[in-house]
Amino acid sequence: MSNTQYYQSFCNTLRRSLDAVVVNARDGQMVETEEAFEIVCRKALAIRDAGRNMYLCGNGASAAFSNHMALDWTKAGGVPTFSFSDSALLTAMGNDLGYENAFSAPLSWYAKSGDLLVTISSSGNSPNIIKTIEVARSKGMEVVTFSGMGEGNKSRSMGDLNFYVPSETYGIAESAHQVLLHIWLDKFIGIEYGS
Repeated sequence: MSNTQYYQSFCNTLRRSLDAVVVNARDGQMVETEEAFEIVCRKALAIRDAGRNMYLCGNGASAAFSNHMALDWTKAGGVPTFSFSDSALLTAMGNDLGYENAFSAPLSWYAKSGDLLVTISSSGNSPNIIKTIEVARSKGMEVVTFSGMGEGNKSRSMGDLNFYVPSETYGIAESAHQVLLHIWLDKFIGIEYGS
């Protein structure tokens, strides 16, 4: 396969995955994608207006996305947003409390009822992500999840709103998640794109 064909094949696969994104509410009810972005933008606005915080977490590439989007939401969106992907924090949590508590422990320390948790997980099944969602629920937080790979992944049924990317590879799931996260922020701050 030539490089041109490989590039086109990847782009076509990514586009198909983005076109096939499925969003569901916690009760399993399907939500149309455009409406889902309206809902999450309203959630972000409510967080900002109430002086609440948004928290993001993910592993690997999703940790990098969490850091990136926490900065962008705070700087460009005016929504105080935090990521628990700092290397000192992660290594301390892993060493002292076990990696399954890497995000849930700091969330339990800092977050309050009315805050918003956003999880990013390609598999949707990472134990530390699932535990963090459970802690968020116990604190009265709302939850938005981004997942991929297996259709029946655990996190997909745990958020108030769940964005699922049908994908067979981590590269496609991760690329699609980054696109979806930027769509959310760009819509929130009013960036216009041509049709």
